Amino acid sequence: MTDTSPPPFVLYPGTAPLLVSMPHAGTYVPPALAARFTDEARQVPDTDWHMERLYGFAKDLGASVLVATHSRYVVDLNRPPDGTSLYPGQSVTGLCPVDTFDDTPIYAQGGVPDDAEVAARRDAVWVPYHAQLRAELDRIRARHGVAVLWDAHSIRSVLPRFFEGKLPDLNLGTADGESCNPALAQELLSIAQQATGYTAVLNGRFKGGHITRHYGQPEQGVHAIQLEMTQCSYMQEALPFGYLPEVAARVQPHLQRMLTAALAFATSASKA
Repeated sequence: MTDTSPPPFVLYPGTAPLLVSMPHAGTYVPPALAARFTDEARQVPDTDWHMERLYGFAKDLGASVLVATHSRYVVDLNRPPDGTSLYPGQSVTGLCPVDTFDDTPIYAQGGVPDDAEVAARRDAVWVPYHAQLRAELDRIRARHGVAVLWDAHSIRSVLPRFFEGKLPDLNLGTADGESCNPALAQELLSIAQQATGYTAVLNGRFKGGHITRHYGQPEQGVHAIQLEMTQCSYMQEALPFGYLPEVAARVQPHLQRMLTAALAFATSASKA
């Protein structure tokens, strides 16, 4: 990336054994790269919009918050560094995506990145983000003996490329039980299922991306959970992708209950 690019992330260190990661919240695209994009892609429509605002209460809980600055179109922080598919046999976007969620080209005239460019983007943005994520988890675990990682995501509720019909509103993922204590996962699912007006599922279409799968190691005291939310639960799903405060205010108490439960689990585990 260029010298005028922002840092790959912003970290807000907390005091509690909880880290909230927002790997798809970034919107920055270097100007030279944006010039190669289609008009649609320059709008970065597949962003996990307004995550920091939606989870504004997390800092009040004492959680650390790690927020990406660069668009997933630059490099996807929730993909393995070698670009291996997380969902073999299903349609997915790559480490440096070449198409949007609507299956339209990101690059206007075939200027897709070659292997050298992919490697450069990975080194400039992906590597620093993950180094900070690892360092913060290690700091939290060293202080508390345990760490909970909450990977915060959102997506349009209807995306035929990836799933049929309308997606459940609250999609919890624990890599089919591998990344998190099962009792905590079930407690979070129970809270989500009791959220009036919302649908919920555990390890459905979205089971957790690279971050959840790679860092979630319950046997080593790190419990990782991904939440993929429908964007209609808090914002406009089409341009201008506006935040809807009154709509968001209805779902935020349920998010806060889930994070509070995760924090209570971590606090209890740290005393065990």
